[in-house]
Amino acid sequence: MDALVMCGGRGTRLEADCEKPLFRIQGDPMIDRVLAALEDSRVEDVYAVVSPHAPETAAHLECTVIETAGEGYVADLQQALADERIDEPVLTVAADLPLLDGEIVDSVLDAYEGGSLTVAAPTLIKSTLGVTVDTRFVHEGEEVAPTGVNVVGDGPDRTVIRDDARLAVNVNRREDAAVAERLLLS
Repeated sequence: MDALVMCGGRGTRLEADCEKPLFRIQGDPMIDRVLAALEDSRVEDVYAVVSPHAPETAAHLECTVIETAGEGYVADLQQALADERIDEPVLTVAADLPLLDGEIVDSVLDAYEGGSLTVAAPTLIKSTLGVTVDTRFVHEGEEVAPTGVNVVGDGPDRTVIRDDARLAVNVNRREDAAVAERLLLS
């Protein structure tokens, strides 16, 4: 399966002097950490989805780049999926997951059974870790948050819950970055 890395955001909530994918955690840009995780997984080809809001990120990348209009995550994803090089199913990964590794990526690929797959984390783990929860929904009676890792395919949607810090820490704010730094040190 191929992967689309979504890295076109401005990162305004992060209040950084660089584009969000280039924000450094433990000295490395988050996008490099995500790309290393994908390289250590069974993912075949990686495409970085960039927007006009992230020109430095586009210049930084060594993988294949798909340029979008930068009209938001969903619109950019739809534009990337329409690219003739992309076949579904495809793994989608947000560039703000600095704890991601090949093992957790492969576990998501193992969980995929067809259709589309949403990977969510319990909001309880996010709160316990001290990271922000911007979006939440209830799945089978449990409040969960999307992780930024999904499989987009044709067919019914399914949600799996992963109680794993590697998926629960999306860096959207400075406080989230501090949590990622702390977890990488431990």
